[in-house]
Amino acid sequence: MTNENLTRTYPGSELIPNPRKIITNSVIIKAPPEKIWPWLIQLGSGRAGWYSYDKIDNGGVPSARKIISELQHIKAGDVMPAVPNTKDSFLVQEVVPFSTIILVVPIITAFEETDVFKRMESPLRVSWTLYLEPLDINTTKLISYGRISPDWLTYSATNSPGTLFIERVYKIFSKVPWTLMQPFAMAGHYIMESRMLTGIKKRVESNDSD
Repeated sequence: MTNENLTRTYPGSELIPNPRKIITNSVIIKAPPEKIWPWLIQLGSGRAGWYSYDKIDNGGVPSARKIISELQHIKAGDVMPAVPNTKDSFLVQEVVPFSTIILVVPIITAFEETDVFKRMESPLRVSWTLYLEPLDINTTKLISYGRISPDWLTYSATNSPGTLFIERVYKIFSKVPWTLMQPFAMAGHYIMESRMLTGIKKRVESNDSD
């Protein structure tokens, strides 16, 4: 597991031009991009899972240990749910096959605007790029690159009972000063993300795709 140079940019960097925080992480996988790609495009809670701590982000359902044929097609506007039963995060902003997936979390929620593309045109809380960088014919670096907006804790939804899980989370976070909340939030993110990257690496390299 490695940390990337924070001065380097990746696809999707332009979506949040002046981020409050940039988070990068990566893992070296002994496989070409085309062997890794099927594991990436089936990500999402209620889909193949996040290959991380399933009790936290997949409702306790074990993440898949095989490639699922019906989950091998994603496009802009699709949802890769961060946690069970959410329609707000993560939204697929862009897909470049065998190379890049860009995910975003808009400030406007599904409760406020049902049109996914209109939400993605609005200000964003977070952009998250998963990028496959070939190192040689049989080795690839999987890079996770996140940009956090200065407005990522903006609470925009009403207090209606229809407010979704992710919005309730942001409402709670918005009441905590950034200086107090940041170390815990970043540590939690790093732990979950590192587990995800390691989970992908183990699955790909074990060739457990039957």
